Amino acid sequence: MSQQLIREEQERKYPEYTWDLSTIFESDEAFEIAFKEVEGELGKEEQFKGHLGESSEKLYHALALEDELGSKLEKIYVYAHLKQDQDTANDTYKGLESRAYQLIIKFSSSWSFLVPEILQIDEDRIQEFVDTNEALKRYAFDLKLINEKRPHVLSADKEKLLTEAQDALSTADNVYGMFSNADLEFEDAIDKDGNAHSLTQGTFIKCLESDDRVLRKSAFENLYKAYGAFNNTLGSTLAGEVKKNVFNARSHNYNSAREAALSSNHIPEAVYDNLIKTVHDYLPLLHRYTELRKSLLNLDDMKMYDLYTPLVKDVKFEMPYEEAKDWMIKALQPMGEEYMKVVEEGLNNRWVDVFENKGKRSGGYSSGAHLTNPFILLNWSDTVSDLYTLVHEFGHSAHSYFSRKHQPSNLSDYTIFVAEVASTCNEALLSHYMDQHLDDDRRLLLLNQELERFRATLFRQTMFAEFEHKIHQIEEVGEPLTANRMNEEYAKLNKQYFGDSVETDENISKEWSRIPHFYMNYYVYQYATGYSAAQSLSHQILTEGEPAVERYINEFLKKGSSNYPIEILKNAGVDMTTPEPIEQACKVFEEKLDAFEKLMKA
Repeated sequence: MSQQLIREEQERKYPEYTWDLSTIFESDEAFEIAFKEVEGELGKEEQFKGHLGESSEKLYHALALEDELGSKLEKIYVYAHLKQDQDTANDTYKGLESRAYQLIIKFSSSWSFLVPEILQIDEDRIQEFVDTNEALKRYAFDLKLINEKRPHVLSADKEKLLTEAQDALSTADNVYGMFSNADLEFEDAIDKDGNAHSLTQGTFIKCLESDDRVLRKSAFENLYKAYGAFNNTLGSTLAGEVKKNVFNARSHNYNSAREAALSSNHIPEAVYDNLIKTVHDYLPLLHRYTELRKSLLNLDDMKMYDLYTPLVKDVKFEMPYEEAKDWMIKALQPMGEEYMKVVEEGLNNRWVDVFENKGKRSGGYSSGAHLTNPFILLNWSDTVSDLYTLVHEFGHSAHSYFSRKHQPSNLSDYTIFVAEVASTCNEALLSHYMDQHLDDDRRLLLLNQELERFRATLFRQTMFAEFEHKIHQIEEVGEPLTANRMNEEYAKLNKQYFGDSVETDENISKEWSRIPHFYMNYYVYQYATGYSAAQSLSHQILTEGEPAVERYINEFLKKGSSNYPIEILKNAGVDMTTPEPIEQACKVFEEKLDAFEKLMKA
């Protein structure tokens, strides 16, 4: 379908391939009515300021009002941002999205007193309120989480001072973002025929995926030449980010920056250490893969820029959308009737916005609110990657659907620690099904892609996590955190993870300087843990059948944030405090590596 269609033509000619936002608001006029209603409710919070500790009723009504207005506001914002994303050039919806966001800021500011004031109430009194007020029990877990913050919350004047300082403390992150995204420019990459290729953040990996090794080398060297020219500056910005994290943690009485970061999702630090230790045990598998890559590419010396080019070439595998739907439905059958009804509802009731149109936001995502059904944005181009995106986003959407249906609004949003589990579990089920139903050529192509997902998500993100923790430890013991030290530490880890088959040169030692996730305060480890949990859960679903499916749906998908994320996963059958899920994921990687090697020899 032509991407040149304007949005109105898309909706008129192919409505079945566009999402139905009238299920949120029937019209823009209905949106305006809802917007004004919520806007008019701002100010009602004043009646509760300074009175939350007076009675359980007062506390309940404050929480209930904040919850109700928050849900209505979430619905308003979802409508505005989806309208904006379907046509980013439409000034009307730019305005709607901007106004909705500003209303969120006003709302957050108006209710910012809530948690600090709750923390001024004696913990035993809060428990008494919960025990004696049936309605307040809905917010019992929220109050428990707030109470757990007590040792780390300072006096009101100190908290205010620290909050006001955060803008200044974010300078390193802001400078890095502006430099890397706006100011940094790269020389064109040159291919074997002398042709120039524009080199940007977006085209870099595409160049590394090329069959042309001259182009791969040129792109790699030109990118790191640009970053390397500012090595000391970028070392200072990352060191500034680390110092901020350490300062904030110490200011709030945490033992380390990592403890503070993981506490936001109530994740034991043992989970982090367990991930790194277990992946270390299975690094020989990754080394085996890099050795195989070197052999298949027929290289005497394999460089880091050789890790991305496909090992399987000239295999055509187109994937029209209607065919992709059929693949997805068949692949997800092990999930059972209850799950498949949600998938069918999404396909039949226009949850999915499928094709490109002029001005549409790129990429793909799942969105929605407690008071709406899920919505999926795609930009279909008939590739297998599009199929994986569809299955991935339906994993998110099903998770959201079940959580919102079975949990009250205050507990229906799942935490970031588990956010990628359902989506990646769906991908694993798809891979299993496709592996059984493809001819050898397309199966090889698929296995190559799957091995790359493991390399990039399980192994590489764990390496990132180890580096991130290392540089924070250097700062916390008072050693100088310089660009040279970062280069040294990163080069060691890169060699350890990718093995002797890959040459670790001066360029790759600076890779840390182009990774924006190092400015996200202990975020990257969750890619690897989520991927591992999903591999373990999908394995249980495929081997145990119905008992595993029931655990997965009832103890995970339906639980939202009604318990600690680590406990929700444990009840579903995955204990991330143990090596078992990581080991299971590594064994799946080994199975796929075995199958790939066998097919290559056939």
